[in-house]
Amino acid sequence: MASTSRAPAKPQQVLVLDPPTDLKFKGPFTGLLTAHLKLRNPSARKVCFKVKSTSPRRYCVRPNNGVIDPGCTVTVAATMQPSCCGPSKEVKHKFMVQTVFAPPDISDLEAVWREAHPGELMDSKLRCVFEPPTESDKLEDGLRLRKATHPDKPRPSSSTSLKPARSTPLPVVLLVIGAVFFGFFLGKFVL
Repeated sequence: MASTSRAPAKPQQVLVLDPPTDLKFKGPFTGLLTAHLKLRNPSARKVCFKVKSTSPRRYCVRPNNGVIDPGCTVTVAATMQPSCCGPSKEVKHKFMVQTVFAPPDISDLEAVWREAHPGELMDSKLRCVFEPPTESDKLEDGLRLRKATHPDKPRPSSSTSLKPARSTPLPVVLLVIGAVFFGFFLGKFVL
């Protein structure tokens, strides 16, 4: 009878993820889209985390690693780069949140990951869900663009003074012009 060697089961993820299984990106996919992921540490120990993607060129993740103190929460922003056509239904992008308990005297985060034993690592996988924009989203987006190009109230430009313009009444202007000419002609006759 041959003995089967089993790898020790991975420990269960210590962090509470919100959302727990899916990161949703809602179109239109022509601009940057951001999905937020909250990582909460309910344990009594510090936890080191890393967020990885199956498509690192498509997403910018900030922060993509760090340490979460006991009872604290970190919000991670996953920003998807613009796409002219949007993601197809066949795209299976995923994120993985990898965690390990931090040593008591953490000074070098990279050393923690290098020295971590595979049996200590915990991970959770989230799939990316791409939602097409609804008709109301398209209308709201169109209105937003229209308001940006044709504002109802003109805004002062950088060269426009914010103080109200003062108009000088015409008789005062004529009086000043007359005084200048009178002084000019009087000076001609006196000299």
